Amino acid sequence: MSHTPTGQPGNAPLPPNSTTATATQDKKPTLTGVRIKQRKGQAKATAKFEPEAFRDALLLHLALLPSPLTTDALVAKLVQAGSTLEFLKYYEQLFELLFVGGLLQPGGSYLDDKRSPVYILKDVNDGESATGDDSWKDSVKGVVETLKKVIQRYKYLQKPLEENFLPDLFGYLPKWDPAQRAKLAEATALLILDLQISPRCLSSLTKEHVVKDEVALDFLTAFSRHYLARQNVEHLGLTLRRSGLKDILLVFPFQTRDRKHLEDHFKKENLPQVNEWYAKLAMGEAKDETVLNIERMITEEEGNEQIIEYLKTQKSDNSANDAQITEWIWQALMKTVDWTARPDQIDQTVVQHVQAHAPIIEAFCNGAKAEVGLINAVQVYCYTDTRIIKSFPSILKVLYNTDCISDQAIIYWHQKGAKPQGKQHFLKATEGLVKFLEEQDDSEEEE
Repeated sequence: MSHTPTGQPGNAPLPPNSTTATATQDKKPTLTGVRIKQRKGQAKATAKFEPEAFRDALLLHLALLPSPLTTDALVAKLVQAGSTLEFLKYYEQLFELLFVGGLLQPGGSYLDDKRSPVYILKDVNDGESATGDDSWKDSVKGVVETLKKVIQRYKYLQKPLEENFLPDLFGYLPKWDPAQRAKLAEATALLILDLQISPRCLSSLTKEHVVKDEVALDFLTAFSRHYLARQNVEHLGLTLRRSGLKDILLVFPFQTRDRKHLEDHFKKENLPQVNEWYAKLAMGEAKDETVLNIERMITEEEGNEQIIEYLKTQKSDNSANDAQITEWIWQALMKTVDWTARPDQIDQTVVQHVQAHAPIIEAFCNGAKAEVGLINAVQVYCYTDTRIIKSFPSILKVLYNTDCISDQAIIYWHQKGAKPQGKQHFLKATEGLVKFLEEQDDSEEEE
């Protein structure tokens, strides 16, 4: 009997087309005809940089500005444009349109004749723009107010404005006429005051080609005038210090870079407060230098006569008075005291140190102002450094015995010349000395 043999389970033959079926299962599906969306960041990175296309698109928005123009209308148009245009990518072109009206080539020349209807350097007398609010009586204030509101909306624009655009723009100052530079100076002052941008852009004024022909000087003068219309000179000085502009003399042409030309310039420009501020600043620097050098000379045990000669030179060179010099000497003396002595010996150490160098002080104690100023310097120092607060009467006695201060100076100080720092304590501590001096004066008058 014939039959079809049954194979063992482990040796069962493969079904037909089994190889094809396995290959079909292993094959991964493909999205034929489906467009894969590119990542947003990658799309921006590979996009072309087209500043002129950005300019044209922005000008289309600005062409729809109403007449008369208002700040709110301009802000609205810029915010609307910012929703479709890449302000961060084209920040330079955006600011060029708002500051100078058109795109700039390297070197500061205009790329073409296309201009924004509103910008800082625009001549308000050109008859093209009617104004709708007070800020647009002056294009500078109008655009600055607009920038303030736009940057509040797009905060990422402030950093490139203060770190990149303005420093580069100041390099082109010689390209514009004095009236345009004055407008830019006013805008810079307002941006620093109202928008709180960093003043470091002012350090670009020290570039050689900007300093030439007093371009930088005129800009800084206009900037200072507008700044001082809103703030005091101390505030201006703080801003200049933060700007990295180490010395405003650096904006003067090299041949006029001295104190006399600085004073003459700001006097002529009717900005005497700048001269006063600079004189105070220069005096502070002279003080620091002098105190440091006296400290070095005392430490190196140079003679009192040598120190006196040095101080006479410093007094002459810096137009310092005797009261200032005596205060500088006192500060230097206190820096060279051996403060490692035991607490119960500090008083004696200080008194001996003052006595040893009293001839230096005495050489500049010429007149009541210098003498009372010296007493006040000692008073303030003793109040500040409590280690010698009890030494004050002893120090006065040494200064009196070495002819640095007179009895009249001590009495005047005690009656109405003392500083407020620890006043009651020091007046009480010197009552005995003052009483002795007054009695001595009375006895001399009787004789």
